[in-house]
Amino acid sequence: MTDTSASGVFELGGEHEQVVFCNDPASGLKAIIALYSTALGPGLGGTRFYPYATEEQALRDVLNLSRGMAYKAAVTGLDLGGGKAVIIGDPSVDKSEALLRAYGRFVQSLGGRYLTACDVGTYSEDMDVVARECDFVTGRTIEHGGAGDSSVLTAYGVFQGMLAAAEVAWGTPSLAGRRVGVAGVGKVGHHLVQHLLDDKAEVVITDVDEQAVHRITAVHPQVDVVVDNDALVASDIDVYAPCALGDAINDDSVQAIKARVICGGANNQLAHPGIEDILESRGILYAPDYCVNAGGLVQVADELEGFSFDRARARATGIFDTTKRVFEVAADQGLTTSVAADRIAERRIAEVGRLRGLWVG
Repeated sequence: MTDTSASGVFELGGEHEQVVFCNDPASGLKAIIALYSTALGPGLGGTRFYPYATEEQALRDVLNLSRGMAYKAAVTGLDLGGGKAVIIGDPSVDKSEALLRAYGRFVQSLGGRYLTACDVGTYSEDMDVVARECDFVTGRTIEHGGAGDSSVLTAYGVFQGMLAAAEVAWGTPSLAGRRVGVAGVGKVGHHLVQHLLDDKAEVVITDVDEQAVHRITAVHPQVDVVVDNDALVASDIDVYAPCALGDAINDDSVQAIKARVICGGANNQLAHPGIEDILESRGILYAPDYCVNAGGLVQVADELEGFSFDRARARATGIFDTTKRVFEVAADQGLTTSVAADRIAERRIAEVGRLRGLWVG
């Protein structure tokens, strides 16, 4: 971390309620838990296990992600706040039972202010291990009473958001005959591809993981493949669906993209403020990431009531209406879609939050 002083950390996380640094030398655990807001309820968000180049990069990521989770819960109408965690390391090398259990003890120490779940680099089986030390775990395997893989409804929600965007862009809530480019066909992306094919869309994909690509093409040989994300962005597609890591819409891609609609499962898709203005000026309809990818949050949140897949799926279907509302507010108030989504989320956090203040259990 380039600045480990108190002032540096507080400057980075100045909007957040709480940031917890977790260190367990015996297991090798180095993790950061961030709570952006608990005004609407406990902060629910996944645990990302990723080999960050620097500790500052990890801190910035968890701060951005936890803020996104707060807005995601708010705009979706859930009584949950925004939290997120990152574990610094290569999950294929560093993940162990001891490390996950040590992490679980840190989550437990927060007394329920933070509820964890899966994210990049972690799976339902990992949450089962974390839960051996912690009561505040969602996204567990079905065998252990959980909802299983949350990417199932994440992809379904993205598809619902994409249908809403299609209705605005082309007058009908259908992707039939549209060419959709999916960047990243891992957890969420491969489920999204299936929804698109079922809706008679043409699909083109890319992923740095050749095995992930092969998993798609082996079952769906009609799916086209391009070499990388740059090639996908520059190709003739109607919809661009970023489903890997963040910053997909950056200073380079925003000028190269040919799609009419952007709607994907990745978090923090816009590299920096101002990108949304360029999209607007180019006539590109952006479906805000935290609005359309909330299906996974809906799924794991449903565990808190005793999980029912049918109930969670019905709630995730509401992402269509939520996305349409964002588009309507943007059009009525002359805002970009990302600003409109922020306004809706911030208003709910402020109004309902006044009734609760900080969530303490």
